[in-house]
Amino acid sequence: MKTISITSSILSSIFEQIQIQLGGRLEIKSKEYRLEINNDIAKGFISGISVEPAISYMEYDIVFKEDVSLLYTENKSNSIHFGYCSKGQLIQSFNEYGEKNVLGQFQTGIFSNSVKESTFLAFRKNEEVKLSMVTVDVLSVSDKELKAQLQNTFLINQENNEFSYIGSFNLKISEKIEHLNAISQKGLVRNLLINSIVYLILALEIEQHKYDLVNAESYCNSLSQADMEAIKDISEFIRNYPEIQYSLKYLSKKAGLSPIKLQEGFKIMHNRTVTDFIRNVRVEVAENLIRTSELNISEIVYTVGLTSRSYFSKIFKEKYNCSPKHYQNHQNKLAVTA
Repeated sequence: MKTISITSSILSSIFEQIQIQLGGRLEIKSKEYRLEINNDIAKGFISGISVEPAISYMEYDIVFKEDVSLLYTENKSNSIHFGYCSKGQLIQSFNEYGEKNVLGQFQTGIFSNSVKESTFLAFRKNEEVKLSMVTVDVLSVSDKELKAQLQNTFLINQENNEFSYIGSFNLKISEKIEHLNAISQKGLVRNLLINSIVYLILALEIEQHKYDLVNAESYCNSLSQADMEAIKDISEFIRNYPEIQYSLKYLSKKAGLSPIKLQEGFKIMHNRTVTDFIRNVRVEVAENLIRTSELNISEIVYTVGLTSRSYFSKIFKEKYNCSPKHYQNHQNKLAVTA
């Protein structure tokens, strides 16, 4: 197994060390890093963003051609790694031969090593992995409330004890990572959008940990990763075709899941029932059409698969705190003054 040693929490140093050991072409723009690799060791990319001195974000979309471990060997134990696996899986341990924790697709993982042990993240040969990692140097965090919460939750007695947690399934984080990768703006607007989404990903990781602790005794997940992939696919299908008159029977058959598993999956991934998810998608698509198209409200109602304008106005107001017409007029005023 090839071991990539990382001895710094500073993003620029991390990418220098990875490039020396893996090769590839490193591109640096402002606070963003991207290492493209296509050689005998790996194919794919590793990207990174420095959000603030205490917080960084890294993303791996890569296939290693041999078994590879990332070895974090910092001489301090103040860093917490908040991971999320969008595809494939990786194995975490605190030394090469220690207990193995498997971080699977759509799962969150939180890791912090003691001063006595290093953190290993192992990638399997020829398996595509998409991993996102928010790393926080807790002692350098400027927000006092966040700093206290992280210390009290994850850094208790770190002199002798490591912290390792594998969470339950979460699709919200996957969606936020997609939003992050879709940012096309440049300059200050880009930086602000990136920072806000990374902070949101961090918040969702912490929220997932809290949720799992509260529901540890009662929570029993009967869904496999294949089931969750089916839920993700059917969710995307609904987003792409909101106008279809869906039934639970139709969606269950298309997903290859029982109605009970379908509902359970939507509750886990979206914290909504199937019906509520469909309704929310339709409202969001309608809002986008109001902003970007010349369609009138009645046409938009029909386009998103609804038949009652009054019902549409009701659910739109619940989400956006104003009527569709008022929202449309406001958009028109903005266009005139732009």
